[in-house]
Amino acid sequence: MPGDAGAGVGAGAGVDVAGVRERGAPLIEVSHVSKSFGDHQVIRDVSATFCAGEVAVIVGASGSGKSTFLRMLNRLERHDAGRILIDGIEVSDERQKLDALRQEVGMVFQQFNLFSHLSVLDNLTLAPRRIRGLSRQEANERAMALLTRVGLEAHAHKFPHALSGGQQQRVAIARALAMQPRVMLFDEPTSALDPEMVKEVLDVMRQLADSGMTMLVVTHEMGFAREVADRVMFFDEGRIAFEASPEEFFACRHDNARVKAFLSRVMSH
Repeated sequence: MPGDAGAGVGAGAGVDVAGVRERGAPLIEVSHVSKSFGDHQVIRDVSATFCAGEVAVIVGASGSGKSTFLRMLNRLERHDAGRILIDGIEVSDERQKLDALRQEVGMVFQQFNLFSHLSVLDNLTLAPRRIRGLSRQEANERAMALLTRVGLEAHAHKFPHALSGGQQQRVAIARALAMQPRVMLFDEPTSALDPEMVKEVLDVMRQLADSGMTMLVVTHEMGFAREVADRVMFFDEGRIAFEASPEEFFACRHDNARVKAFLSRVMSH
């Protein structure tokens, strides 16, 4: 379960002395999961396991099921068949399990989804105070530490509209971390940003990965995938059609024609 208020932000498996990210025990277990919207099946019998401290990057063409898969992990979308376990908690509509799950899993979306009527600081402290039961002082201290970590401590008392897109997305990451989740899900976190703002968000995500946080990232940022991922997963027509280390995936030392066509298309842009 999540650590206490004094636990390090993003505490996880960490990085060993050789600079290779350590991986722990299985944390997310997906077994034969399917999902349809009406007659359209978007996820087809997907099974996968993700370990503590692992960074998995999920890629694929638009409509391949990537975002739906991510959203099912914290019950933003219901799966029709199969089973999902996160840190031993079954993902279901049972209120007690759902509340526990939402404390374990943080999510960052394409749009920043900040509360426009609250200051940056209040955006970060609202959930820890209401759900974790932190005092205002404890929540503020945790929030300021996170804002310092993402380079935004000077903006704590501003409102979201006064920030750039990149700054708002960094606030959104800090807000998710304020609940001290065990897993962070990123659904194309840079796709709504101007190109010059992408790097500042990816830099924060790199630091988070290096701290040992378990991360699942849907992205079109192939440089990030090559540099940070432990595993790259290619979704195609609702299935995990291929997965490999970044070295194998991007060197195309395999015979998967769909992956090669996808990389040829995205790398040429």
